[in-house]
Amino acid sequence: MTNQDRDTTESSSGGVSLLNVSGDYAGQRIDNYLSARLKGVPKSRIYRLLRTGEIRVNKGRAKPDRRLEAGDVIRLPPIRVAESEVRRPPASLLKRLEDAIVYEDDQLMVIDKPAGIAVHSGTGIDFGVIEGLQVCRPDVPGLSLVHRLDRETSGCLLLCKDRRLLPELNRVLASGAFDKRYLALVCGEWDGGRRSVRAPLALKRAGDQERRNEVNLDEGKSSETVFLPRERLNGFTLLEARLHSGRMHQIRAHAAHIGHPLAGDDKYGDRVRNRALKRFGLKRLFLHAYHLSFAMPGSGKPIRVEIPLAEDLQSVLERMKAPGR
Repeated sequence: MTNQDRDTTESSSGGVSLLNVSGDYAGQRIDNYLSARLKGVPKSRIYRLLRTGEIRVNKGRAKPDRRLEAGDVIRLPPIRVAESEVRRPPASLLKRLEDAIVYEDDQLMVIDKPAGIAVHSGTGIDFGVIEGLQVCRPDVPGLSLVHRLDRETSGCLLLCKDRRLLPELNRVLASGAFDKRYLALVCGEWDGGRRSVRAPLALKRAGDQERRNEVNLDEGKSSETVFLPRERLNGFTLLEARLHSGRMHQIRAHAAHIGHPLAGDDKYGDRVRNRALKRFGLKRLFLHAYHLSFAMPGSGKPIRVEIPLAEDLQSVLERMKAPGR
């Protein structure tokens, strides 16, 4: 490994440090990068330091999702961590994540993400998938998320164990060469067969924290979801959804846009029908990432993982189909 492959740290006045980002970390999000470098510092504090501009990249402010480039210079203020702030993910979370691993090799890991666990920490969330798995795999310092799932969505979640591969995987993901398929229960009787929804989505903020994507023909980013009906269930329809882009809440926003909101969706959904579904045992968003396939950059090795519908969602379907329902 050459010096260009290693991060370097320089001291500045007033206890300020300057981190020079090596090519080894190119493509990694700055929040994940700093969480790994600033051991013991809560991610909530990292977000606050980024938001207030105390942490800067190339002398400018940076959002938590900014992807680093080789040669970036990160300015860090003096950061002290009280012993009471240093926390470790609970053993119960670590066990759930270990048990959720369905595929692993030298470069990749795929887990069956449990519903209710966020992919990373944030406001009001101390630990997510990535923080837990970084504890489970202390010998894999480059472990990173390749994509994300909503907190209440279960199923295939891909992680990269070699940060040098992450930019390549991100490019494959952005090109649409990832085949990502979901199972979703939507409200209403589906009319016809396959339907492609091409509707640009723009991120909107409602209040201080809530974010949602809305169809906006003028300001939205191009987005496409293909829906295929699987089963009709007396006022509801089980669909397969295939993503041809990767916007936040894309399936949820597109389904609501065409008048078929997802069952159990408290942000884009139908509150009346969501209440009615509780009698079938639905306690969360009915969305499960069941299929992930792509060719590895460079080698072309095919990667394919399928995870059956989560047990809690399968139970809901069985209750809905039971005689007398």
